[in-house]
Amino acid sequence: MYALLGSIISITPKIQAQAPEWSQGLIWYQIFPERFRNGDSSNDPNRERARGPEGWHIQDWGSDWYARAEWETEATDRFYDLVRERRYGGDLQGVIDKLDYLKELGVGGIYFNPVFDAQSMHKYDATYYHHIDRNFGPNPSADVQLFSEEDPSDPTTWQWSSADSLFLKLIREAHSRDMRVIIDGVFNHTGTEFWAFQHVIKHQQNSPFRYWYNIISYDDPETIENEFDYEGWWGFKGLPIYKETDGNLHPDAKAHILAITQRWMDPNGDGDPSDGVDGWRLDVASEVGVPFWLEWHEYVRSINPDAYTSAEIWDQKALDYVGDSLFSSVMNYPFAFAAKGFFIDQSITSQELSSRLLAYQKQFPKGYVYSLQNLYDSHDTPRLATLIKNPGSPYNPDRYPDNKYSLEALDDAEFKLLTLMVGFQFSWAGAPMVYYGTEAGMWGADDPDDRKPMVWPEIAFEPEQNHPYGLERKADSVGFNQRYYELFQSLAQLRNSNKALQRGELEVLPSSPHSLVFLRSIENEQVVVIINRGDTPEEIPIHRWETTVGKWRLLYSSTRKTPQINNDEISDKAITIAPLSFSIYHRN
Repeated sequence: MYALLGSIISITPKIQAQAPEWSQGLIWYQIFPERFRNGDSSNDPNRERARGPEGWHIQDWGSDWYARAEWETEATDRFYDLVRERRYGGDLQGVIDKLDYLKELGVGGIYFNPVFDAQSMHKYDATYYHHIDRNFGPNPSADVQLFSEEDPSDPTTWQWSSADSLFLKLIREAHSRDMRVIIDGVFNHTGTEFWAFQHVIKHQQNSPFRYWYNIISYDDPETIENEFDYEGWWGFKGLPIYKETDGNLHPDAKAHILAITQRWMDPNGDGDPSDGVDGWRLDVASEVGVPFWLEWHEYVRSINPDAYTSAEIWDQKALDYVGDSLFSSVMNYPFAFAAKGFFIDQSITSQELSSRLLAYQKQFPKGYVYSLQNLYDSHDTPRLATLIKNPGSPYNPDRYPDNKYSLEALDDAEFKLLTLMVGFQFSWAGAPMVYYGTEAGMWGADDPDDRKPMVWPEIAFEPEQNHPYGLERKADSVGFNQRYYELFQSLAQLRNSNKALQRGELEVLPSSPHSLVFLRSIENEQVVVIINRGDTPEEIPIHRWETTVGKWRLLYSSTRKTPQINNDEISDKAITIAPLSFSIYHRN
C-alpha cells in the first residue's frame, strides 16, 4: 500500500544564505539531454515509450531537421504535428563522453533540463521524481522492473536504478573537472503518468492523493461518459497542476518533494552533499507560492548551505523571489530582452540598454548580481542566430514560424553582430549561460526548432534544405562551426582568467547612442569594454581612464583594426573603434 509522507521530513531552523560565491561570474551551459548526444544506442526509447504511430523509429542524428520520415508523412501533412514524437536517443552517457569538451570550452556549471523519468522528450511531465529517466541510463527494462518493486510514496522503499547510478557517476565526473551541476525541478505540475496522479485516476475520490491536485469532478461509474476532470497547466491536460492552499502544497505532496530534494542533494544521506547536485533551476517558479519556496529553500540550505537555486521567471516578478531566504538567482530574461532591443532590433540606444539593465540589477540584494544567469536563448526561445536573422520579430513567439520568418543560417555579416552580442554577454556583470550548440553555430526557431540534435564534429550532417511548409529555401550546410566555437572558447577563457570580468564592479562610461563603454573593477584590476554597434567608426574618449597605477593594454579585439593605447597621452585622447566591433582593454 501507499504510505503517506507527511511525518517523514523535518525542517531545521531557518538558514540565511547569500548567492554562493562559487556561482558569481560562473559560465553556465544548458543541456537538453535528449538532444545533446547519444552515447549508448542500446537504451534508445521504443515506439511504445514515444507513443509514435505505425512505423515510428529513432531519428537519424545527422538527418535534415525538416526532412520528414515516412512514419511522419503517412500520419500527417504538417511538419509540426508529430515532430515532438521524434526521439534522437540523447542520454547521460553522451554527456559523460563530452565533459572534457565542456571543460575545454570554459564551462563552470551545467544546467540540465529535466532528467527525471517522464514520457515526453522534454521531461517536464514527470512520472517519478525519485528516478532518472529510464532511457537516459544503461538498462531501461531493469529500471522499469525496479520501479514496480517500490512504493513511490514511501522513501524507505526507494532503490537506485541503473540510470540513477549513472547520473551519480556523471556528478562525480563533473565535480572532478571542477564543474557544478544543477537540475530542473518541476514542482508546479506533474505528468498524467505520475504515480500519484495515476492512483487518483484509478481510485478517484477514494485516493489519498486526490488532495494533491485541483480535481474539478470525478467519474460517475453509473454513466458511460468519463466525467473525471482536473486543472491542467495553462489548460493543458497533459500537465495536471498541484493544488495550493495559502500558497503552499498539500503536506504530503510537499513532503514528497522534500524527500526527492534530499535524495539528489545528498544521495548517500551521510550529511556530506559533495556527491549530490549543487543546486536547482526551478520551472515556472512564480506559479508556485512563496510560502512553499520559503520552506523548500530552508530545507535545501539545511542540506547544503552553499547550494544555488535559479528561478525561471521572465519578468519583473523575479525581484520578489530572490533574497537570503529564497532563490540565489534567476534566468535573466530581461538581459536578453534589452540586448535584443539594442543589438538586433536597434529599437533602443546604448544608454537605454545600460540604464535598463542597471536599474534591474540594483533592485537585487547585494552580492546576487554576479550570479544572475545572463542568457540569450534557451529551450523556450529561438536560438541566438535565428533571433539575429529576424530583427523585429518577437523574442518569444507564441506560434510556429510563418513564411516570412527566416529559418536559415547566419551569413558572415550577421556573424559580426553575433560576435558583439557574445562579447557583451561575457563581459557584463552576471553569469553568462550558453544554450547547448549555440557555441557550435546552431540555429533554429522557437520550440521545437530550438531543440535540434547537437552538431558534433565527428557526425556527418545532411544539409538543411527542406522547409516545414514546403517552401523554397537555400540549402544550408549543417555541422560543427569552428569559428563560433573559437569565439566562445576564447571569451570564456578570458573571463575565467580575469577577476574583474567575473566579479568586478561595473560603471558605464560616456559613449554615443550606437556604442557602449563600461568599466569593470575589482581591487587593483580593471578592464574597459568598448562595443560599437554602429555601421561607422566611433570616436571613444578615454580621459576617464587616466590612472597613476599600471598601464592599459589591449586584451581582446574582434578586429585587427583596434588601436593600442599610449598611456603617456591618455588625458586628452580618444580612440577610434571600427564599426560592428568590440574590444577589451586591461590594467593591473
